[in-house]
Amino acid sequence: LPPMSIKRIIGVTKAYATRVGSGPFPTELSDSNGEKLQQIGKEVGVTTGRRRRCGWLDLVLLKRAHVINGFTDLALTKLDVLDTFDEIKVAISYQLDGETIKSPPLAVWGRMKVDYQIFKGWQTKISGIRNYNDLPEKCRAFIEYIENYVEVPVTWIGVGEEREALIVR
Repeated sequence: LPPMSIKRIIGVTKAYATRVGSGPFPTELSDSNGEKLQQIGKEVGVTTGRRRRCGWLDLVLLKRAHVINGFTDLALTKLDVLDTFDEIKVAISYQLDGETIKSPPLAVWGRMKVDYQIFKGWQTKISGIRNYNDLPEKCRAFIEYIENYVEVPVTWIGVGEEREALIVR
């Protein structure tokens, strides 16, 4: 397949972050919110049964993935997992020794402070919605912020476990 034949590159991300195993995870939630994401999102390794570490979506890393891979579109999955949160955060920058860092080296990840954009939760079930404009306004604001930050349209939105639980824009 010649490279010029590829017209679309789809980046895929959950509406929150997960990690398996040890190592740095700047947005990890070691509180009831992390537990809630793990339980609602069923974040358990299929093979090992190990619980995945959960945290807020890291837009700094998502934008870096876009720069490296050149997404033309984003698929945002598991958005419904956030339905019951009072507030939802996304990482927008990192601080190290009082200085903003856009692309920190791995060696300093454990020392970074994360800056967040905070959203009010939509507090309603979205799994039955199939049209973007029918999503709650707070939910759309969350999606549009991601689009503007990463500079890529969110074209597919997963709102549930069923195959049909998908909004296509």
